[in-house]
Amino acid sequence: MRDLQYSAPASVDEAVELLAETGRDPRVLAGGTDLLIQLRVGARHSAHLVDVKRIPEMNVLHADARTGLRIGGAVPCALLAEHPVAGGLYPGLVEAAALIGSTQIQNRATVAGNLCNGSPAADTTPALLALGATCVLAGPYGRRERPADEIVTGPGRTILGANELLVEIRVPPPRPGSGDAYRRMIPRSEMDIAVVGVGASVVLEPDGRCSAARIALGAVGPRAFLATDAAASLVGGPVDDESAARAGALAAEAARPISDKRGTAEYRREIAAVLTRRVVADAARRGRENA
Repeated sequence: MRDLQYSAPASVDEAVELLAETGRDPRVLAGGTDLLIQLRVGARHSAHLVDVKRIPEMNVLHADARTGLRIGGAVPCALLAEHPVAGGLYPGLVEAAALIGSTQIQNRATVAGNLCNGSPAADTTPALLALGATCVLAGPYGRRERPADEIVTGPGRTILGANELLVEIRVPPPRPGSGDAYRRMIPRSEMDIAVVGVGASVVLEPDGRCSAARIALGAVGPRAFLATDAAASLVGGPVDDESAARAGALAAEAARPISDKRGTAEYRREIAAVLTRRVVADAARRGRENA
């Protein structure tokens, strides 16, 4: 058995110092639902786990209609899914958090970890991208803030340096007439990963015209990404069956899926179109309710 060092820092600065250690390939341990399995099967290697769950700053979870949403890097999905305010302000993101694994997994797995694991099929990532979330990163040279869309660069790869960690995810406050939604398609009824996942947000004016939209696709490319043409097609007119179907067709065109045992590329494109149409309709319905 390999010698494994365990540290539980009490501050972000202390965590950054531990991650700067050379020779033992330190890794951030938040929920551990992905990392521990990866270490066990040899997909990742580390001789030093830096547990960030005891850092107060990384356990912040605050939702407010005026200031937006703050999700600390150690906040488990279950807390977000059960938050009494977040569910009303960001229902699509909360829906995504409630879909991850089992109840037991959700009590450990973190929203930040779901993003930083870099899985193309992560559920919360398209939801975060659709909401225009940003991420606060901390490292030896200070802190920087980057859009959530830039964090993942490919399967299992992120922009985070070896001695950086994600401290907090920030979601801007919802605008009047805004709504968001997330849906995925899985072969089983639960505890599976998305064959396709779609997140969307829209802003509707009092006359019903869409003034802003974002659509993000998961599991149809090497990373979750924004379907900019599909979103742009909604802006300037009403969100109805016709415009939602048009956005779905453009989302399917933007998809770059692979064929594997879970589905062919053609199948995934078709599902991307269907889910986009439905998610856009969900988001628009919520936007009308929030007008």
